[in-house]
Amino acid sequence: MEIIKAATEWAKAEVASSMIFMLFGLIYILGSIGFWKFGNTVLTKALVIPLLIAGGLLLSAGISFYLSNKSLLANFETDFNKNPVTVIEAESKRTASTINTYEKVALKVFPAIILVSALAAFFISNPIIRVISIAIIAFLSVLVLLDSLALKRMKTYHHQLEIAKQQH
Repeated sequence: MEIIKAATEWAKAEVASSMIFMLFGLIYILGSIGFWKFGNTVLTKALVIPLLIAGGLLLSAGISFYLSNKSLLANFETDFNKNPVTVIEAESKRTASTINTYEKVALKVFPAIILVSALAAFFISNPIIRVISIAIIAFLSVLVLLDSLALKRMKTYHHQLEIAKQQH
């Protein structure tokens, strides 16, 4: 039963995190609308589409994460009670794979892209490249922040799954 509690707490935290994704998506979309409506410079007008795209991606990712984790919350205990060994093994494999992806992408690839984008925004005078770089930095900064927090939660959950595997 301890693993059910751990899975439920992890999934609830992921649902909350998905809401933060959605919140940032809405903020970026509202920012895009604000730049469209009130922007007076070439850069502010050029930010409209990149921010709208970044906001749409964050919003859709948040909705997707929300729905998948709500589903996990609804089904985990039932599935666990039917076949605990299979559920623990599947969750352990899934979390190990996700941890590996987070460590490679969220902690290495995204920061590298942020650095390249920052250099492009600083050294390239083309306003379109600058605003695209700014939007990429804004978008990936949210991903790095939220994914690094999710990685910590995932590692804790994975450790609890490994303990549960030994007990079953």
